[in-house]
Amino acid sequence: MIKFPASVRVHKRLPKEAFYRHLTVSSAFKENFISEVDSIYVEWSLTPKSLNFEKSSFSEEILILIIQLKKQDFHKQLLEIIAKQNPHKLFFILSFKNDMQLAVYHGKLYQSKWMRAEDVYLSAEGFSIEEVWEHLIEKVAFQDLANIPENISIDNKLILRGKIDRLNSEILKIEKAVWKEQQPKKKFELYGQLRALKQELEDITHGQNENENT
Repeated sequence: MIKFPASVRVHKRLPKEAFYRHLTVSSAFKENFISEVDSIYVEWSLTPKSLNFEKSSFSEEILILIIQLKKQDFHKQLLEIIAKQNPHKLFFILSFKNDMQLAVYHGKLYQSKWMRAEDVYLSAEGFSIEEVWEHLIEKVAFQDLANIPENISIDNKLILRGKIDRLNSEILKIEKAVWKEQQPKKKFELYGQLRALKQELEDITHGQNENENT
């Protein structure tokens, strides 16, 4: 369920051409954009004023966009380019038939898993526009993770997310190497590397490295 205050509702359709007209993009980008995107709506605009927050140094407007796709398999680079060259903070809700995916750009693009539309839950949680933005990032970046420390900054949480992704990737790579390796000595060495990586991952996901990120 998506629950934002009525005061932030916009529901304004953007012509696709107008959306990329002022962006520095290639002809290939435009072709992919036209062939993969059906429609774009600015559905909600979150500002300190519309949410009745006090003004702060974080005065940027957060725009929640609903992008209706023609196919589920699309070029995610489209979102990266749009977010990088837009002055607003952008949060994307991608829609294809009855499924939705959430995406947000904060240093890099983060995407949730595809979900049934009725399983998507979003709200303006927080007591400032900064907290609302951080909450939206966390909804996407940490959807499949538990035990992320709460008392560290969003940037340090994302660094932790990056470490976890790197370790999972390395573990998968070594597991494949172990399966293929025929020499007992080499296989034993790979098992040692695998145990070390899994222990590091265990430490991080159970918060034992929390102090390193504060």
